[in-house]
Amino acid sequence: MADVELRDTLARDAALLSGAVREAGALAKSLFGTELKNWIKGASSPVSEADIAVNDLLEQRLRTATPDYGWLSEESTDDEKRLGKRFAWIVDPIDGTRAYLAGRDDWCVCAALVEDSSPVLAAVYAPASEEFFFAARGQGASLNDRRVLASSGDDLDFSRMAGPKPLVQRLSRSSEEISLHPRIGSLALRLCRVAHGALDAAFAGGQSRDWDLAAANLIVQEANGRMTALSGDAILYNRRDVVHGVLVAAGRDRHARIVAHFRERPLP
Repeated sequence: MADVELRDTLARDAALLSGAVREAGALAKSLFGTELKNWIKGASSPVSEADIAVNDLLEQRLRTATPDYGWLSEESTDDEKRLGKRFAWIVDPIDGTRAYLAGRDDWCVCAALVEDSSPVLAAVYAPASEEFFFAARGQGASLNDRRVLASSGDDLDFSRMAGPKPLVQRLSRSSEEISLHPRIGSLALRLCRVAHGALDAAFAGGQSRDWDLAAANLIVQEANGRMTALSGDAILYNRRDVVHGVLVAAGRDRHARIVAHFRERPLP
C-alpha cells in the first residue's frame, strides 16, 4: 500500500473509529444504571448484556466497513484469521464492567486499530464522565478535541500513581506505607490518566489482555509518554497469546527512571 493510499485509508478509519466508539458509548450509557443480566465468565470476570450489546454494535460498524481487517474483542470468540491480517481491530466493549455494574463512573469503551503488532488509531470513551480520548500515530493525542501531554520530570510522587500497591511500594526507598491515587476501575482509563497529566504513572499487574491496553498504549505514546513492559520492552499486539505481564505508563523521563529501578531490583 502506497504512502498516500495508506494515509487516506487511515483517515477514513479514524473517522469510522471515532463515530463507532461514540455511538457505542451512547448505547452503554443508555443502559447504565438499569437492571441488567450479568454473569461470570472464566474464573472471575463479570460480563453483562450491556457488554454484549456494545460489542455487537462495534463489530457491526467496524467490521462491515473493513471486511478485510482482523477482529479481536473481549466479548467475541477469537478467530485466529486475525493473525494473518496487516490490520486488526482490538476492542473492549466495556472496560471496567465491575464499576459499570456498581454504578460508578470509571468505565469506558475502548477500540484500537493495530497495524501488524502496533496500534495506529485509538479511541477511549468514558461517557459517564464525558471524556473522549483519541490518538492517531504521529499526530498526537487529545481529550475532548484538546491536545494532551503526560507530565514531565522524573520525581516519584506516589499520590499521583495508580496500580497494584505492592508493586508500586517497591519504588519506595523506605519501608513506610505509601499512599496511592484511589483505584480506577478501568485499566484503560487508569493508563489514559497518564496521557493528560492527571497521574504521573500507572501500572498494570500481570494478566492484562490486548483489549485492555492497545488503545491506551497509543494515547499515552502520542501524549509524549511511554508505556512498556516493566523491563522496558515494547508491547506487541495481535499475537496468538494476548496476555501481558507487568506494565508501566509514564512521561518519558519518569518512565525511564522507573524502568531503570526495576532493572536493578527486578521483581521476584
